[in-house]
Amino acid sequence: MATTRQAHTVWEGSLLKGAGTVTFDSSGIGEQAVSWPSRAEAANGRTSPEELIAAAHSSCFSMALSNGLDKAGTPPARLTTQAEVTFQPGTGITGIHLTVQGEVPGLDEADFVKAAEDAKANCPVSQALSGTTITLSASLA
Repeated sequence: MATTRQAHTVWEGSLLKGAGTVTFDSSGIGEQAVSWPSRAEAANGRTSPEELIAAAHSSCFSMALSNGLDKAGTPPARLTTQAEVTFQPGTGITGIHLTVQGEVPGLDEADFVKAAEDAKANCPVSQALSGTTITLSASLA
């Protein structure tokens, strides 16, 4: 069964002087302020499209890796994934770096890295972002 999730943004003013609010409609988790300075400079308590992409990518990758490890008979005890999305004003998103550290009983480092590479290639968010260079660092705790 397919699912659809929704969010919406209300933006007021010009790009450089305006600001907006992103509302998470499907989950109801609230609203977050966005602005050009929070995107191109310091966050200052506001989010950005890149941070939202990082959240989506880190969670999707973790789910895909957990599933792959479980199907291989070595379910993880814990996975900690960070996604860094780099934005260059005037150019756009120039890369995404995933860093994952896992606690996986019975699995060696080489097999963990292989499973992480597979998750990077096959998680739905990675596939949606395939026009961007995605790199990975993976290690066991």
